[in-house]
Amino acid sequence: MIFMNCTKCRNKMIKKKGITPEGFEYTYSKCVECGEEIVDLKQLHEVANKYRYMKKYSVKISKWGDSLAMRIPKELAKEYNIKSDERITLIPEKKSIKIITP
Repeated sequence: MIFMNCTKCRNKMIKKKGITPEGFEYTYSKCVECGEEIVDLKQLHEVANKYRYMKKYSVKISKWGDSLAMRIPKELAKEYNIKSDERITLIPEKKSIKIITP
């Protein structure tokens, strides 16, 4: 699908799909002549927001006896109403672990 001209050489650009190393999908335009690649501002913001969200809540895993533990950031505990000594459910998925709160 052709939808714009290259800003460098003025030739046609085609819409392509890409994926970041973390698995975030996005679309971009690639010039058929010079190879210039352009990500539109909306796509750039969407991917940037996903990175911000991912980094905002990264936590360190600690060893507690034979088990592993992580701290839940205060903002998430408040947002999902998670209290100290409360039991939650962990559901293993392909590339993640889903946390189910009461």
